[in-house]
Amino acid sequence: MTTTSPRRVVIAGGSGFLGVSLAHHLAAAGWDVVILSRTRPRAAGPWQHVSWDARGMGSWAACLDSAAGLVNLVGRTVDCVKTPDHCDEILRSRVEATRVLGVACRSVAAPPPCWVQMSTAHIYGDPPSTWCDEESPTGYGLAPTVGRAWEAEFAQTRLAEQRGVVLRTSFVVGRNRGAGGGALAKLAPLARFGLGGPVGSGRQGMSWIHEADMNRLFERGLTDPAMEGVYVASSPNPVSNAEFMRCLRRAAPWPKVPLALPAFEWMVRIGAPLLLRTDPEIALYGRYVSSSRLEREGFTFRYPLLREALEACFARVA
Repeated sequence: MTTTSPRRVVIAGGSGFLGVSLAHHLAAAGWDVVILSRTRPRAAGPWQHVSWDARGMGSWAACLDSAAGLVNLVGRTVDCVKTPDHCDEILRSRVEATRVLGVACRSVAAPPPCWVQMSTAHIYGDPPSTWCDEESPTGYGLAPTVGRAWEAEFAQTRLAEQRGVVLRTSFVVGRNRGAGGGALAKLAPLARFGLGGPVGSGRQGMSWIHEADMNRLFERGLTDPAMEGVYVASSPNPVSNAEFMRCLRRAAPWPKVPLALPAFEWMVRIGAPLLLRTDPEIALYGRYVSSSRLEREGFTFRYPLLREALEACFARVA
């Protein structure tokens, strides 16, 4: 008879910044890690890579048999110009991958008893000042539509006996292991060259979480039988965009630049798609989110404050 391995976890879509960070964390904690993705991670590490196009079934499904848990991070990046084709792919990549993982779980003799599912804190939309938690209504626009479809597919496709955890994730800040560097990958160079002032109004919310706390939430989702349902994965102390950029300038290890030029809205709307090939609204809008459930359940953040979180990010790469 096949039995569940207490040491094997499958990270679907694990070749990017967040997946590589989680793979290192779990491997250091004694897990056997399988990364399931279209391409190999750029960085080498203590894991097995299994190729999957994130769309169809195949022999890759065998890696789920007897695994202790599944983490699903699959989804086309939202850091792009929102053309109709890109919007379609952002939605389909998430929903289709989730659906196929559910089919794969049904195809093996001993499916993972726990499935931790990535979602987005952007599901709440872009309220100017309202603070949102797990009980708040979702918002309006592309990201909330995608988030709702993503979570609905997960609820429908996971096995009834699988414990399911959904993490509505905010910006993850961390160090670069050759896999992107998270939100800091684009923000830090701007601050370094004197463009570290507020973006747009500067009042929009910046909800964030340090990679160490994100990884601890993933691991808790995999191991704590009491953890189930939807959680906001974000620090308890979101800040305004202006405050985020101020903390970034102070934490950066390079010589302090005397300038902190603001990026006015008209500049962002012109420059983001032309120079950075991204959506200007990613920078111009935001949200303040935090988790009431994690507070009630006694989860302690290692980095609850932005200043210490950014200092830790830069100290590890200095």
